[in-house]
Amino acid sequence: MFELKNKVGIVTGAGSGIGKATSIALAKQGARVYCADINRQNAEETVNQISAESGKGIVLVCDVTDQKDVRQKFSEVDRIDFMVNCAGISHIGTATTTTEADFEKVFNVNVKGVYNCMHVGIPVMQEQRSGVIVNICSIANRVGIPDRFAYSMTKGAVDSMTLSVAKDYIKDGIRCNSISPARVHTPFVDGFLKKNYPGKEDEMFKRLSATQPIGRMARPEEIAALILYLVSDEASFITGSNFPIDGGFEKLNN
Repeated sequence: MFELKNKVGIVTGAGSGIGKATSIALAKQGARVYCADINRQNAEETVNQISAESGKGIVLVCDVTDQKDVRQKFSEVDRIDFMVNCAGISHIGTATTTTEADFEKVFNVNVKGVYNCMHVGIPVMQEQRSGVIVNICSIANRVGIPDRFAYSMTKGAVDSMTLSVAKDYIKDGIRCNSISPARVHTPFVDGFLKKNYPGKEDEMFKRLSATQPIGRMARPEEIAALILYLVSDEASFITGSNFPIDGGFEKLNN
């Protein structure tokens, strides 16, 4: 099950966190994965790990906020059987504390970046009469989280774009779904704690972990496993859906 032999696709944000874990998971199943990231070194580290496990990974240095760059870099890919839009950034702030510059920065990566990749990638899938898109949404789109105004806004947009694409291109054989993780233990979390809670990293990590009813944060590999399923032929009857993967955060937090 979940074999991706002879499949080719792109994972954005592949240099770290969920994108890295996803690239590795898809390559393990036989896919040729173009690891797209704005940071060459991070993308190369992901590809090196894929290669060490006898997988096929290719570095694709790409700025998802620049449609011209996306078009140029995606043209290097001979076919696109799947596209996983993981590239994203976070932001802490309310509607009044978020500056215009910060709002635009988060929007450009999390919303425009996903749009750019789908705008360029979907026509390729249309020509093939097949393709799968998975967008990374967030539980922040479904529940109110303090101080996440701009970030939550962008993930709401991703959810809406996912549904629109699923509707518009179903007759072209293209499936489009999204997933909504809660907190995932990625390098971003460690960096956030180090920057904002120096000397109290362990304490704050435990406190954040405890907000998930299941008692811990997710591992990137667990998120990648759901993405692998949605990309695979085993999920061929699923489109236009959003899947929470949140340790019970949405339903069990009372």
